Amino acid sequence: MGIEQEDMSLAESFKTREPRSQNGLTALLGDTPGRVVVRLVLLSLFVGFLMALFGVSPQDLLRGAERMVSGLFDDGFASVRQIAGYILTGAIIVVPIWIVARLLAMGKKR
Repeated sequence: MGIEQEDMSLAESFKTREPRSQNGLTALLGDTPGRVVVRLVLLSLFVGFLMALFGVSPQDLLRGAERMVSGLFDDGFASVRQIAGYILTGAIIVVPIWIVARLLAMGKKR
């Protein structure tokens, strides 16, 4: 029984053991800074190779992002104007009906 208890307590200590303490930078990066730099360099090399293979330049990406943002603003404001028109058109009907309904409800309370 003594050996089994020791094995159980040893197994429990592995389960509850605290992970090795990490400094703030390692915790933020998810690994040591050196490994993160190596991964980022290799990933950047791979992505750069694929971009060159497909004829995409960083300038193309920036121009595309700029067009997307300006398109969102242009289309977004046009949508807001259209929605505001719908609201005003509906309000011409809804507000008078609501006023009449409120007046009728006030008359019933008296």
